[in-house]
Amino acid sequence: MALDEAEGTRTEGAVHPVDEVLRPGRLLAGGLQHVAASYAGVVAPPLVLGAYLGLSPARTTFLVGAALFTAGVATLLQTIGFWKVGARMPFVNGVSFAGVAPMIAVADAQADKSDALPVIFGAVMVAGALGFVLAPWFCKLVRFFPPLVSGTVITLIGLTLLPVAFGWIQGGGDPGRPATATGLGLAAATLVIVLVLRRVLRGFLRQIAILLGLAAGTLIAVPVGAVDFGPAAHARLVGFPSPFHFGAPQFTFPAIVSMCVLMLVCMTESTADMLALGQVVGRPADERTIARGLRADTLGTAVSPVFNGFANSAFAQNIGLVAITRVRSRFVVAACGAMFVLLGLSPVFASLIAVVPRPVLGGAGIVLFGTVAASGIQVLIGAGLDKGDNLLVAAASLGIGTIPVVSRTFYDGAGVPETLRTLLDSGVSAGCLTAVVLNLAFNHLGKRRRDEASPGPSPEPSPSPVRGD
Repeated sequence: MALDEAEGTRTEGAVHPVDEVLRPGRLLAGGLQHVAASYAGVVAPPLVLGAYLGLSPARTTFLVGAALFTAGVATLLQTIGFWKVGARMPFVNGVSFAGVAPMIAVADAQADKSDALPVIFGAVMVAGALGFVLAPWFCKLVRFFPPLVSGTVITLIGLTLLPVAFGWIQGGGDPGRPATATGLGLAAATLVIVLVLRRVLRGFLRQIAILLGLAAGTLIAVPVGAVDFGPAAHARLVGFPSPFHFGAPQFTFPAIVSMCVLMLVCMTESTADMLALGQVVGRPADERTIARGLRADTLGTAVSPVFNGFANSAFAQNIGLVAITRVRSRFVVAACGAMFVLLGLSPVFASLIAVVPRPVLGGAGIVLFGTVAASGIQVLIGAGLDKGDNLLVAAASLGIGTIPVVSRTFYDGAGVPETLRTLLDSGVSAGCLTAVVLNLAFNHLGKRRRDEASPGPSPEPSPSPVRGD
């Protein structure tokens, strides 16, 4: 008996692993593992923006709680969904770090930076609403993602995330600062523990090796003084992100344009992430799935500012966790979303997750993010790099996509407009667009002209101009 894939796939009585509901213990442990993998990514943008705007510690903490709460709501929209909203896949949605630069630019345009949040929130609401309207058309871009393109993009996702892990090992501060001996030691210990656990454990314990490794690394960090319990000691037990806490939203044209460009970048990255996750879980993402996923992204983005949140997008780091654990149930990630909501409502519990030292996260992150890059390489191998100009397409796209990975300031002094730099500073988006254009140019447009010019009998029907070789 076959059912709608988005609602729950059954083939001859079997439930697809994506739709499997695990036992409560495994559901909670798996959800907590996803929380640990994505927590730092969710709280980083509000921490950076709060510091730049000069917010007090109390107001910055409020902003972090709001980010956790809205990330949880967006994740539930993505995994459980309703109507035509939600990909119904094991996706974590959270605050997009790509939005930090344009939000800082919006703040710089204000007479007083402390008044920038209502302007940012108003622009994010408009951008989210626009993205929601565009989702049914934007999803059609999936036909431009043959294995050559999708493999390149998945590889770039992993390569883009690896510097995040390295930054955690350095303590999460200045990327130019060298790592300390303590940081390297903790990261190495966590990495070794995760690898050993994956090698010796079996069954459920093997699936939560990342979580066990993070717990073990944190315990090792206690004697060396690398664990800070200060945030937990001063956090409140209960706190709700009251609507429009920083003032009613304001709508200014320049800020709206910046956030709309950001929304298009986030939608491009989310499309790539859904294609990558579809490969990992064995349920390829089609146009309908991507449209529903983009609606969840953009609806979550439009609603987030009401509760003092920012633009949301899919978190690629959790793809690596799904690939490693092979736990493909979307309900595990839904449990993660529920935990984020609770963390947003209880600052003291949110601070407990924050005690995990950054170097410990970095050690585990090497495995998580490296797995994503390796998955992309696997797809590229299947795409046939030895055929035609496929190797050239992949090489150029990976090269352009890794520019912002190697140097975050590469485009700063080149007179590049701010809106274009938002796109170029996203290695995934820049590499993705490059791969799409080059695949069409080398594998289709030129081939069609050569076929038309060749003598002899009529050639075989040329492949679809969007399928790729």
